[in-house]
Amino acid sequence: MTARLAPVSAAAAAGEAAGAVSRLELAAFRGYRRLDLRIEAHPVVLFGPNGAGKTNLLEALSLLTPGRGLRRARLAELDHRAGGRFRIRARVETGDGPREVETWHDPDSGRRQVAVDGAPGRSSGELARVCAMIWLTPAMDRILAEAPAGRRRFLDRLTLALYPEHASRVGAFERAMRERAHLLRSRRPDPFWLAALERRMAEAAVAIAAARRDLVAGLEAELARGVAGFPSARLMLAGEVEEALETMRALEVEQWLAERLAVSRASDAESGGAAHGTHRSDLRVFLREGDIPAADCSTGQQKALLLAVLLAETRLRRSRGGDWPVLLLDEVAAHLDAARRAALFEALVELGAQSWLTGTDAGLFRPLFGRAAVFHLCEATLREHG
Repeated sequence: MTARLAPVSAAAAAGEAAGAVSRLELAAFRGYRRLDLRIEAHPVVLFGPNGAGKTNLLEALSLLTPGRGLRRARLAELDHRAGGRFRIRARVETGDGPREVETWHDPDSGRRQVAVDGAPGRSSGELARVCAMIWLTPAMDRILAEAPAGRRRFLDRLTLALYPEHASRVGAFERAMRERAHLLRSRRPDPFWLAALERRMAEAAVAIAAARRDLVAGLEAELARGVAGFPSARLMLAGEVEEALETMRALEVEQWLAERLAVSRASDAESGGAAHGTHRSDLRVFLREGDIPAADCSTGQQKALLLAVLLAETRLRRSRGGDWPVLLLDEVAAHLDAARRAALFEALVELGAQSWLTGTDAGLFRPLFGRAAVFHLCEATLREHG
């Protein structure tokens, strides 16, 4: 199936919209036995009833980047319900030419495997060098008011769009932290091995914190310029490692953090965690006018603030010389009034980045008809609209 429409923006018309997925193939993925979708236009609108497979398709796209995808599902949950292990293939248009990426649930190892241009990859982290994806789902609508974990994942997804190595650094920190926790539970933990793990944690944490700080500084500059039709957001990064980097050099912070971890071994053995590190950091968001915490804003305002951050991130990645990120916006029209929906659609068209939008009501996307590839979904079957 191919959507054949003219490019939808000046940037795309000039061939500058690198970062778009031009072909997506699914096999045994959730409700999709098989799908071969070719896209020559964007934005892409997917509409249909609940349970039709819209979010599943976005989830498949999200797995073309490192991590567990937009639902953070276990691999077994992604396999087709009638049997078979999933496989996802895609062609991604980049500034260096087309790239082929693939990921699948390997029946032998039981793990997720990846390949780029036909060459097997060691981990999903290698996908970050091909394309970046950022997303907003209904489950994220309240992350600005809930526990820090969701905001931290959101922050790291945004950071990954600028720093392809960020996922591997977060993974290295978490592995070292798990190994340290396991060692602390033993009867006589080796102090030399503990010290080595704490140094490893400290090195990864400083790299993670430095990348997050750079991202937030860049986003702040973009948000200060304003995003037409959306409230102005102010961001603040809260975390002991990030704050230490304001006054100390990176090597000094590494030593400082390693020492703090060593001092907290006894309490960490009892808690089973780690009292210090970037796993405790938080992204705080404020409505710039009145400096109101996002948690005190309405659900609609919170969603508008998140969209403002995503649009600013899209501009930031492009301005840093990278390809556009792909935006996955699931049920994006919820909690947005007509004026803000229109502002979002215009912003997406003007940016030129590829965006995939889902919803149950085709009428909400009418301003994009003729400027987007529009598909109706029903029972994991796509039909081009119009």
